[in-house]
Amino acid sequence: MSDYVKTFMSELKAKNPAEAEFHQAVQEVIESLELVLERHPEYRSAKIIERIVEPERVIMFRVPWLDDEGEVQVNRGFRIEMNSAIGPYKGGLRFHPSVNLGILKFLAFEQVFKNSLTTLPMGGGKGGSDFDPKGKTDNEVMKFCQSFMTELQRHIGPNTDVPAGDIGVGGREIGFLFGQYKRIRNEFTGVLTGKSLNWGGSLIRPEATGYGCVYFASEMLRTRRETLDGKICLVSGSGNVAQYTTQKILELGGKVVTLSDSAGFIYDEKGIDDDKLAFVLNLKNVRRGRIAEYADKYKEAVYTPFSGTETSNPLWNIKADCAFPSATQNEINAIDAQNLVNNGVYVVGEGANMPTTYDGVQIFLQKGILYGPGKAANAGGVAVSGLEMAQNSMRLNWTSEEVDNRLRIIMHSIHSACVSAADRFGTPVTMLMVPTLQASSR
Repeated sequence: MSDYVKTFMSELKAKNPAEAEFHQAVQEVIESLELVLERHPEYRSAKIIERIVEPERVIMFRVPWLDDEGEVQVNRGFRIEMNSAIGPYKGGLRFHPSVNLGILKFLAFEQVFKNSLTTLPMGGGKGGSDFDPKGKTDNEVMKFCQSFMTELQRHIGPNTDVPAGDIGVGGREIGFLFGQYKRIRNEFTGVLTGKSLNWGGSLIRPEATGYGCVYFASEMLRTRRETLDGKICLVSGSGNVAQYTTQKILELGGKVVTLSDSAGFIYDEKGIDDDKLAFVLNLKNVRRGRIAEYADKYKEAVYTPFSGTETSNPLWNIKADCAFPSATQNEINAIDAQNLVNNGVYVVGEGANMPTTYDGVQIFLQKGILYGPGKAANAGGVAVSGLEMAQNSMRLNWTSEEVDNRLRIIMHSIHSACVSAADRFGTPVTMLMVPTLQASSR
């Protein structure tokens, strides 16, 4: 680590205390750009990095709402408008008890680079609340979303800031948010993406992040003249990204043997086929149940609960070829990364945002595996959000085949740009630096 990076990170941490995830995201980026900064000292003199790490705007607000018992509840809402250099702020809303300023700043920071990589004119932002939709009734979720949007609507718009979904914010929540926006503003515009098809949504949007991650992994495998056909794959999570990552892997001939949620994970040595995946979609999207129920229905599967005291995740200690972390940030630590390598995994496609810790990433890089960091590998979701914005602006609906083809082309372009930039800077195996480099060059 150079003296410049050490000084920069020391100042950043002093200026932004108690924001560990933000520190981690920035350090990953600035270290990956050391070669660029050496070759282009004008970037340092123009304070490009100092500008990029500072949000253009940080919005925090209270969200009071009434639960089904008639009790007033109060949550905290956020919107981090990070960078609008190439277009309106674009990024998801996350509803989860863990949401705080540091997590959202890290997500917004990552979003800037991810959006730039798509080549679509979108800036970066992120938002959400510490509200937990889990265990809440539809009526309670609706009341919270309406209160949340009553404040958020002042700060967003189709040409200003276009939020989408994230953890805890799916089609139900987007529908409630969009309805309240339309009610208050008296306008029908593309202010949110991930909407239902009935009010301006795009085909393939729910599938896009998972599909895009698998397309990116396929591009990495092509550099070794391989495909996903016959590959054994580990997938974490069981939400939107994990579901459609699994679906696309099956379509391309791979075999998925794991899924998880916050309580534990299932290992199905025979593989999760289309019928089993349909059960998971119904379990998680309709009944909102727990992944343990999978093992109750399919006796060949083994369910392992998480105790909360593990120093590593047993899901990542299973023999496989590919890993697709699709749950949340920092779910793969250094022990997990070494376990993956020891068990034969040589392809990692990050479906979640920053799912690997700093030390875990270093192990992947040292071992020279095919590693697709989230800024590149999971850009498919926001890419199709950009396509949804385009359809909204033109009042058009593209077919699923057309959107999927555009998504595939975008992921191919991202991978090609990454490889080209890595070659240009003499680091052909270090995919980590490439998304940041390519995005910053815009």
